[in-house]
Amino acid sequence: MTTATSRHSERRISPVFVGIMAVTAVTGWATWTGFAEQPGVAVFLFVTAAWIVSLCLHEYAHARTALHSGDISVGAKGYLTLNPLKYTHALLSIVLPVIFVIMGGIGLPGGAVFIEHGRIRGRWKHSLISAAGPLTNVLFAVVCTAPFWLDALDGVPSDFRFALAFLALLQVTAALLNFLPVPGLDGYGVIEPWLSYGIRRQVEPFAPFGLLFVFALLWLPAVNGVFFDVIDAILKSLGISDLETYCGQELYRFWQGGNEFCSAAS
Repeated sequence: MTTATSRHSERRISPVFVGIMAVTAVTGWATWTGFAEQPGVAVFLFVTAAWIVSLCLHEYAHARTALHSGDISVGAKGYLTLNPLKYTHALLSIVLPVIFVIMGGIGLPGGAVFIEHGRIRGRWKHSLISAAGPLTNVLFAVVCTAPFWLDALDGVPSDFRFALAFLALLQVTAALLNFLPVPGLDGYGVIEPWLSYGIRRQVEPFAPFGLLFVFALLWLPAVNGVFFDVIDAILKSLGISDLETYCGQELYRFWQGGNEFCSAAS
């Protein structure tokens, strides 16, 4: 029997998530004030911590929507605590996305929470559960870009501005990739309830390879170029220039050096 106390403990914010938020706040402050002797280190820690926060919120949105749609099992699995260590695929949801950010500046979508779809009735609810995660990335991108499209950058230090621009790029790429209607990604989860049983059965074996297929396509120069042209167009519409995202990525990858151009531009 589930008691009120157990339900409360299932939804209590994890100290792990609180710690990640603290790192985000402290390193964000260090980036803003220029406290760190090496600004790239502060930017790296700030963007990485904020990126992990967004991944946790992405998975939480899936779980919370599932809870209100009928899957009460998500609480017992620890999904409502925002603890990344509770996810069923921590490697896919946390480790690999961080590695891809470090290597290529791409917001890798993760798939972590296990939803018991048999508990949920209604196709709209199934679609909304899948959409909730990438919509969180969209909201995160709106917050990151708000100083740019509100023209409220007066007094914002250049390093912090560049870090926000790069973080916004990660959120936009994550949202766009997640919304692709490819098996294994959230975009397919949105349309899957509306497909016939036969089509779903035919597509199901390919779901574990959907993300690999997408990234194989992104290795093709032509596809990669079109993808980032779309990303750049979205960011420009939100007031972020190519220079700002470039300098944000250069600061983030501080170990490579070569950010003198951005220092001069700031």
